[in-house]
Amino acid sequence: MTGIIIITVLVVMFGFALVARRLLDLRFGVVRTLLAGMLVFMIGGPLTKSLVSPNDASVTSVWSLILAVICTLLGGLVFLVIAETLVPPGSLPGPLELVRGLRGRIARSRRYLQITRILVRHGLGPYLRGRDPDLGAPSSRARLARSLREALDDGGVTFVKLGQILSTREDLLPAEFVEELRLLQDRVTSAPWAEIEPVLVAELGGPVEETFAEFEREPLAAASIAQVYRARLKTGEKVVVKVQRPGIATVVEQDLDIVARLARTLERRTRWGRAFGVVDLSTGFAEALREELDFRVETSNMAAVAAASAGEPVHVPVPYPLLSGRRVLVMERLEGTPFRSAVLDGLDRQELAGTLFDTLLRQIMLHGVFHADPHPGNIMLLADGRLALLDYGSVGRLDGLLREALQRLLGALDRGDPLGVSDALLEVVSRPDEIDERELERELGRFMARHLVTGVAPDMQMFGRLFQIVSAHGLSVPPEVAAVFRALATIEGTLARLAPGFDIVAEARAFSVRYISEQGGPDRIREAVTQEALSLLPMLRRLPRRVERIASAAEHGRFSVNVRLFSDERDRRHVTGLLHQVLLTVLAATTGLMSVLLLGTENSPEVPGGMGLYQLIGYNLLVISAILALRVLVVIFRPNR
Repeated sequence: MTGIIIITVLVVMFGFALVARRLLDLRFGVVRTLLAGMLVFMIGGPLTKSLVSPNDASVTSVWSLILAVICTLLGGLVFLVIAETLVPPGSLPGPLELVRGLRGRIARSRRYLQITRILVRHGLGPYLRGRDPDLGAPSSRARLARSLREALDDGGVTFVKLGQILSTREDLLPAEFVEELRLLQDRVTSAPWAEIEPVLVAELGGPVEETFAEFEREPLAAASIAQVYRARLKTGEKVVVKVQRPGIATVVEQDLDIVARLARTLERRTRWGRAFGVVDLSTGFAEALREELDFRVETSNMAAVAAASAGEPVHVPVPYPLLSGRRVLVMERLEGTPFRSAVLDGLDRQELAGTLFDTLLRQIMLHGVFHADPHPGNIMLLADGRLALLDYGSVGRLDGLLREALQRLLGALDRGDPLGVSDALLEVVSRPDEIDERELERELGRFMARHLVTGVAPDMQMFGRLFQIVSAHGLSVPPEVAAVFRALATIEGTLARLAPGFDIVAEARAFSVRYISEQGGPDRIREAVTQEALSLLPMLRRLPRRVERIASAAEHGRFSVNVRLFSDERDRRHVTGLLHQVLLTVLAATTGLMSVLLLGTENSPEVPGGMGLYQLIGYNLLVISAILALRVLVVIFRPNR
């Protein structure tokens, strides 16, 4: 008996799922379909008993049975529509996701408590509860910046990296925070060789001795994400091998999840979080750090910059892609001293600074592939007196159109032309539908008069002010353009340490004269005209025949223009969907109105069973009207089907 009941329940649920999917034209989740089917099974029996007499075998009894079935089905459909409204698909995790995520939640809760204790220990607890930071007095800003730096330092690798990235955002943070966060160091003890060797063997596909003739077991440098070792290939080339620390990816992913959740909480609960746009910051940080964990990205970046910068005075190490992988990077070994500890006595600092800045501008403006994080830690002074750029985890790329727009922007800045700067800037950024171009030109004119005049030394506030102008006018800076501004802001601080007093504006103008003006030289013009002519030649060859056809058609009165509306299948599908919804709405309203009129009609002919014929038809029409209305509503509540 129990087996029969279970089979009956399953048949009813399965049948209801098929009917509901057909009537509402939607697929529903298993859980909510099962719940709706159980509801149908529970109300079906009592409703049928109340409407159908067991001793009545008349036509009225058949109609009553049909009405009971339809009303039962309507109850299940109403449940599904209400569930779609209150709990949209994907808003709650499924049972399997809940079970799988339980262990992660426990680990995340422990990490939350650890981070909270760190923040409270450094006096940052009140700011998590919505208190606005006191940024009025310089002493208050310095004290808060120091507490933030110490908390990030105690938080571990992910939060140290977060602080290092924030130290490059002069457009968002006060100067005291930027200077304090620059003190963050990636200080860790080196992992033992017994932990590093399995990573190398797994990535190389065999023992270390099969690939390298020599491999020093003591690391040359150790950071929180990777360690660097000296080695020599079988072919004799001296290389350095960058190996990711084992287990670091799991720790970083856990911390990134916490950073994202904290950012959403801060933006929702605090005014300063919304003002800084902490969610966007955390998203960009997570993307950058995940790329840094995949050494294949750095290998590709390094190869691209090395190929584009061949022959440049600033050296780019050559990678070995065939020996590199997700957790191992093999590259050319450079003999020299890190810039931070290099002795520059006897060297021309101005010349080195000019060479470094000129190389970065050439990468940005001419090659379209550039080092996006040229801070002092990523620069090395080679034994022959040249500079080298290291660490290509962050590289920017610009297409030809963006490079041309940036060249026009640089040329307009050089000429002191606010109108030209405004036009070029609107080509570089994402332009909104409405913008006050005249006010933008005035703002840019004031910016140029303040920061781009002779005798005024550029500083980090110049880039911050430019970002403020862009955001104040509702302009959205694309990520690749933001990388350009970030690289220029970073190189400004590096050049200030390398050659104090270095005039970045004058050097940019000199670059414009040397290189951008070359685009207008006779050879360049001749080359551009030749390329354009070659691309237009096929069209020009077909043009006379087409003109002759048009003239002949006009002469004989056969000239016409054919315009096909809704030629795109997507447009036809969209209009068809709208007409479908309108038709269903009209049918639902019509049947509902007819049912009300029939139910309110007196002197209805009676059918066996004591019910009026008009009332019987009215109840059925009312149920049909409700089903049609539910189909329209479910489309409204779930528009992206």
